[in-house]
Amino acid sequence: MITLRKSSERGHLDHGWLDTYHTFSFGNYHDPDQMGFGPLRVINEDRVQGGRGFGTHPHRDMEIVTYVIEGALQHQDSFGNGSVMRPGDVQRMSAGTGVLHSEFNASPSEPVHLLQIWIEPQRTGLPPSYEQKTFAATEKRGRWRPLVSPQGEEGALQIHQDAALFAALLKPGETLDRELIPGRRAWLQVVRGAVSVNGQAAGAGDGLAIFAEPLLGVRAGTESELLLFDLP
Repeated sequence: MITLRKSSERGHLDHGWLDTYHTFSFGNYHDPDQMGFGPLRVINEDRVQGGRGFGTHPHRDMEIVTYVIEGALQHQDSFGNGSVMRPGDVQRMSAGTGVLHSEFNASPSEPVHLLQIWIEPQRTGLPPSYEQKTFAATEKRGRWRPLVSPQGEEGALQIHQDAALFAALLKPGETLDRELIPGRRAWLQVVRGAVSVNGQAAGAGDGLAIFAEPLLGVRAGTESELLLFDLP
């Protein structure tokens, strides 16, 4: 079974400096039917104007994954970690017992476009930790490249949950399959482009909740970028 979560149906707030879409309930957007998907709690698509961003704020007991689509994002946290993220960069921050951090557009004029993803950890009270890595476009071309996983296979960032995140880049007309493990669920997020997923059409910003499908077959109608979550 595949359920389409259309981009236009997401929660949307435009603060001027921040244009944000929420796939699941977050902040002032609340929909009791959209509270997450298994341990996947947040997929926020943010566009932040030049020179603006999120000031220092706290997190705890959450696995936070940041995926930059366009532009550059400056990260700082209370453990001394600091970096500028660009397309291809993925960051995993385990908030654990508590962390303070800030995120700002690293450019004074150009917008930054990103996805922020929250996944609930298997247990609370973990020590905070941080990882960041660049995944080249060639690694994602025509395949499901692991970005985040419990074991960190193929150099993926390690997460404290029985969940994995994969990325793929597809050319127009290209197809890509993936077998799904019985008893598990999957979420496919279309970052950009247009695809057909087991016959279901989906475009940029759309998400697909996938249950009890033995095989996932994706066909790209245009140049497309995809994220696939393998979830308990």
